[in-house]
Amino acid sequence: MHDNRAGDLKPLQGVRVLELGTTIAGPFCARLLADFGAEVIKVEPAEGDPVRVSGKRYRDKPLYAASLMRNKKLIVVDLRTEAGQVLIRRFVTQCDIVIENFRPGTLEKWGLGYDELCRVNPGLVLVRVSGYGQTGPYSQRPGYGVVCEAVGGLRHVTGDPDRPPARANIGLTDCITGLYAAFGAMMALRHRDRTGVGQVVDTALYECAFSFMEAHIAAYEKLGYVVGREGAGHSGSVVNNLFRTRDGVYVHVQGSQTNSFRRLCLALGRPDILEDARFNTRLERVRHGDEMDAIVAAWLAERDYEAVERELSAHDVVFTRIYTMADIFKDPHFRAREMIREVPDDELGSIAMAAPVPRLTRTPGAIGRSGGRVGRDTLEVLRDVLGLPPEEIVQLERAKVIASGPAAPARREGNRK
Repeated sequence: MHDNRAGDLKPLQGVRVLELGTTIAGPFCARLLADFGAEVIKVEPAEGDPVRVSGKRYRDKPLYAASLMRNKKLIVVDLRTEAGQVLIRRFVTQCDIVIENFRPGTLEKWGLGYDELCRVNPGLVLVRVSGYGQTGPYSQRPGYGVVCEAVGGLRHVTGDPDRPPARANIGLTDCITGLYAAFGAMMALRHRDRTGVGQVVDTALYECAFSFMEAHIAAYEKLGYVVGREGAGHSGSVVNNLFRTRDGVYVHVQGSQTNSFRRLCLALGRPDILEDARFNTRLERVRHGDEMDAIVAAWLAERDYEAVERELSAHDVVFTRIYTMADIFKDPHFRAREMIREVPDDELGSIAMAAPVPRLTRTPGAIGRSGGRVGRDTLEVLRDVLGLPPEEIVQLERAKVIASGPAAPARREGNRK
């Protein structure tokens, strides 16, 4: 297996990214680029990105932020000050990509809109992430992933048909949008490298969610069919459902294709089903889906998971139990593929993270270090990237335009002694 720990090849080496985004979508886009060698400079306010107070903590360290901020240089600049905006324009002259996910119009209010930025760097790629895009009647609405996936249609199809729409317990649409934003940045960068001219990548959360509804768009336009929630099953694909073993393990079985259905029937000890007119074609299986699912459900309900796994595996049936995070940490395939990496961490020594994906055989991604404290790299970046002399850096820090550490927490009256 190729691994860049044996070498220094990085596909985005030499690309410098300025990340002005907060929370998930914009920072996730920048993290993808950083994993593959881009130099990402993340700008935060002195109080830190809101993601630093999201999720679980260990020894007062925010664990999600440690991963989302990995491989980045962390600096503090107050974008609301004129001096901070001057610094950003100076950074732009040294950067290939700027990523931001403020409400549309915010950069323009600060004098940092694309027209201003491309005057100092005509080749700049500006990646803009927002709830509803930079134009249109909804553009000024506040947009969060969980809300925009509802507008884009994803929430309506998620969950069980007899219950309200559900949500995944992750920032699903934020991550989808971050992926699209990174993809757009790479296309724009390729165009820039050919022409010398940059452009704006306008990435909207609701549009990225809507793009995943591709299978159902024409069905509404031509047939008036509104797709709904189907739970764990799939009305157009049988067998393709979730079943429960005798010892309470949930198992998803996929046997909808001709060959996979045949293997499933043999595993069930029911070769007669293959000759049953209700089930011997895919269309008939869909028409009699409840009956077929009942046969599979009864078979699993009579067996513990260990026996189910042994018998389905022996016949090469497509199936899996539903993995928890504990299962993933113990799984030999995750271990063999090194999908969980131990990453150096300034405060904790090391911390586990998901490995970079996708895998490139010659120029794979890598994780050099986890995300650290607010402002960890401010002084170094101002010195090395902008060439600021020490006295100017001291002046900016005294004026609170920059910071080399987190803001002191506000003192509460009740804590006074």
